Amino acid sequence: MNKFICILLLLQSCGSDTSADYEKEKKAILQLEKAQREYHFQKNAEAFSGILSDSFLSINKGVVSMPSKKENYGRFSSYFSSVKFIKWDDAKEPVIRFSNDASIAYVTVQKEVITEQTGENGGIVIDTTHFAWLSIYKKGTDGWKIDCVASTNK
Repeated sequence: MNKFICILLLLQSCGSDTSADYEKEKKAILQLEKAQREYHFQKNAEAFSGILSDSFLSINKGVVSMPSKKENYGRFSSYFSSVKFIKWDDAKEPVIRFSNDASIAYVTVQKEVITEQTGENGGIVIDTTHFAWLSIYKKGTDGWKIDCVASTNK
């Protein structure tokens, strides 16, 4: 009987944390998603790289990497300075799911991104790309940070 009680207590401790305010956390993450759009249009690599965790992982083009804050800043700074954003908008509403204690969330995103840049011959090149990615957010003492992004494009 004692084994049964121990197993029951263990299973109960793995249940949902009903004290989590999922709506509040969803709003916070949606605000970060909105901020990312602003950072692209404002070409603000510092703010954009600031929402990435210290242990940020990137999964892109068949490569898993763990770039440093400095590398992330350099990558986004270079990218932002090379293009003008015309569109960076959701093609579908993001889907947000939380861990039971609302300390981890994942967000699925589908975006249409249209950029303008100067081509090799000096002419203007318009590029349209449809992206889909999965962002994993972790909540710490300093709020939500993006801990991992797995990205693909059509």
